[in-house]
Amino acid sequence: MAITSRADVLDACAALPATTDERPFGPQTAVAKVVGKVFALTDLDSEVETVTLKAAPAHAEALVRDHSYIRPGYHMNKRHWVTVTLGPETDGELVFDLIVNSYDLVVAGLPRDRRP
Repeated sequence: MAITSRADVLDACAALPATTDERPFGPQTAVAKVVGKVFALTDLDSEVETVTLKAAPAHAEALVRDHSYIRPGYHMNKRHWVTVTLGPETDGELVFDLIVNSYDLVVAGLPRDRRP
């Protein structure tokens, strides 16, 4: 699945098991959570479409280095989060993989009895 817009981000997140779409920071920020833990954030009002995702530190560093549309996570721990700008030059398949990877990282950190 190629991710090219905020709507695609929301759909991809919603398709993952035990995911909720919440708005703890107000109606303009969609926050995808798995068992109450954040794995994706997107600003619904911004002109520039972005998604912020969890990533392993070494992976996050490589992503920022290798892709002009990926930068350290906006308003997040820069070692563990990246912000991806969605646009024509964005690799939509990579963004989908990053969403799934973010979800998997969060699930791996959950106690076994709470994992979906």
